[in-house]
Amino acid sequence: MGTKERRERERAAREQRFLQAARTQIREQGLLALQMAPVARACDYATGTLYQHFASKEDLLLALCAEQAAKRVEILLRAGRWEANSRDRMFALVTGDMLFALASPDHFRLTQYVFTEVVWRAASECRRQAVLDAHEPIGALVGGIVHDAISCGDLDARGRAPLELAIGQWSMTIGMHTLVHAEGVLEFFHLHEPYPMLLRHVQLHLNGLGWKPLLDPFDEQRLQEKIDQVCATLYPDLERAGPVTIAGTGD
Repeated sequence: MGTKERRERERAAREQRFLQAARTQIREQGLLALQMAPVARACDYATGTLYQHFASKEDLLLALCAEQAAKRVEILLRAGRWEANSRDRMFALVTGDMLFALASPDHFRLTQYVFTEVVWRAASECRRQAVLDAHEPIGALVGGIVHDAISCGDLDARGRAPLELAIGQWSMTIGMHTLVHAEGVLEFFHLHEPYPMLLRHVQLHLNGLGWKPLLDPFDEQRLQEKIDQVCATLYPDLERAGPVTIAGTGD
């Protein structure tokens, strides 16, 4: 092994130590409590060494987000590989994201935080690009499902780009994650069962696009059967997050 390669490996290993220490600090003290000096001390390095890897606390947060994206991508790719019609695959994509949010709430809190203006704009361009690159497979997956729907006649694009047709589902999903993590907000408005509500509204939105085959989201039994099918077929390992049950359809 050459000197350059050895140094690169040492740098990569040191960076992983810093990331692990940052994850531990966030888990124990919360996102807002993250500080560079304690992270460096936990790894027995000077704070200046940490800054050689991450130019700012915001860069460190974005690096954590980019690293954790791989697990989310792996979960969502299951929907793309599913041998089902295009509409069911799109619904399965949202369902998988919801289940992953329930199973990994810390990941979603971090993702929400890094995309706030105050963090995102303060981070370096290279770290922002790394986050976008890490999530690019999700965009490609969504675009592919929409393209398949258009190609087989399930959806009339009306001249719109694939991702433009999927922006509604993306927006609803992000919005619901935000509301769920804003403790007390949904309860104040007497809104319960947020994720079943999300899945109902996703079906409503798909109907609005004319995405075939249409499904009545207010046929609660049929909607529950669709949710159960997706969960059992694609995400049995995420059942620990809790069952997704439409009110009135459980045992």
